[in-house]
Amino acid sequence: MSQPRFQTVGRHTFFSRLDFRSKLAVFISVTVIAALWNNPLYVGLLMLSVLAACIQTGISGSYLRLMFRVMAPFFILMLLTHGFFNKQHVLRLSGASHLTPWFTLPTSWWLVGGGMLSQEGLLYGITVLSKSMTFLLLVPLCVFTTDPNNLVLGLVRLRLPYKLVFVFSSSLRFFPLIFDEIQAVQETQRLRGHALETMGALERVRTYAKIAVPVILGSMFKAQQIEVVLQSKGFSGKADRTYLHASELRGFDRGVIALAAAGMGAAIVLSAAVGLGKFPGAQ
Repeated sequence: MSQPRFQTVGRHTFFSRLDFRSKLAVFISVTVIAALWNNPLYVGLLMLSVLAACIQTGISGSYLRLMFRVMAPFFILMLLTHGFFNKQHVLRLSGASHLTPWFTLPTSWWLVGGGMLSQEGLLYGITVLSKSMTFLLLVPLCVFTTDPNNLVLGLVRLRLPYKLVFVFSSSLRFFPLIFDEIQAVQETQRLRGHALETMGALERVRTYAKIAVPVILGSMFKAQQIEVVLQSKGFSGKADRTYLHASELRGFDRGVIALAAAGMGAAIVLSAAVGLGKFPGAQ
C-alpha cells in the first residue's frame, strides 16, 4: 500500500528550476488574487490554472487524487452550508433583495423541512471551494518542486530566523519517516491476519487507533534521536554559517517576481476601479 510522501518531483521543469523566493512571490500573488476575487468563474479558472501547473511540473497524480478524495466531504459540506444557510452574507455580496430558489426541501421533512438551496448561495459555495483548492494546490506546487536544501537557503536569504526555517525543513523531512512507520505497522497487522481492506468501518477505526500508539512512540523516539544528533554536532541555530548550495536570483527569477508583483497589483487596481472579479450581480 503506497503512502503519500513529502518529497521533490523527479521532473525538471522551468518552475522547478526557479529559486524558492520566486515561487514564494507566485504563491503570495495567486493567494492575494484568489482571496480578492469572488466571481466563481474567475476563481474556478484560477484554480484550474494552478492544477494544470501542478500536473505540468510533475506533482504525483496519486497525491492529487488523495487530496481531492480527502477534501471531498468538506467540500460537499461547504456547498450545502453556503447554499442553505449563508443567506445574509450572500445577499450583501450580490446586492440583491432576495435569493433565487434552486431547490426547496419538502415542508413535511423533520427539522430541515422548507429549507431552500439558493442559486447565489451555491455559486458562493463554489467560489469558496475553488479558493480553498487553490490554496491547497499552491503548497505542493511550491514545496514539492523545491529541493529541501534550496528551500532552507531561500528562506534564510529572506532573513527569516534560521531556527524557524530549520524546524520547517525538518518537518518536511520527518513526514516520510512517519508514513514509513505507519506502513510498517500496517504490514505487521496484515502478516498477523488483520486485513484492513476487509474490515468494517467500526473495526477499521479500532485498528487504526491501535496503530496510532506504536506510530506515536516511534515518532517520539526518532525525534529524540534527531535531538541527540543535533547536540552532538553543536547545532547553534545561527544563520551565520557556510552553505553547500548557492542561492542567487537569476534573470528569469527576477522576471517571475516582477510578473507576480505586476499581476497582483493589476488585479487589485482593476478590482477597485472596475469591479473585476466581483460576485455576479454585485454593483
